[in-house]
Order: sequence, then structure tokens, then C-alpha cells
Amino acid sequence: MKNLLKFCLISFFMMSNIMVFAQPGNGDGGGGTGLEGGDPSPAPINSKLILLAALGILYAIYKFKKTTKKI
Repeated sequence: MKNLLKFCLISFFMMSNIMVFAQPGNGDGGGGTGLEGGDPSPAPINSKLILLAALGILYAIYKFKKTTKKI
């Protein structure tokens, strides 16, 4: 019984999380404007992507070397 109660509570919170953060529509069935105006313009992510990947690889190498020294 306890497991069923835990499952129901977790399911409720997971499903309500989706509903809480949903954007309000304008009533015509398709997003658009609403209470807060239109959607903001998307942020570009491709301008520094290579630099970000290189820094990520360097950080992974650093952490790997640091953990292998301890062992």
C-alpha cells in the first residue's frame, strides 16, 4: 500500500509539473500571443559551439587525469 501511495504522489507531482509551466494560449488553438505577448526571438547557439566543445573536452581530460593520479 505504501508503494502505491508513493507512486501516486510522484506521478501527480511529475504530471502537475508539466501543467504548471505550460504557456497560456490565446484560445484559437495555436500558441501565439497571450497574456505576455509573443514568443521571444531564439538565442543563437552555433556561434561559439566549437569553442564550447573544445573546452568540454579539455575539462574532461583534466578531470580524468586528476582522478587517475589519486588511484
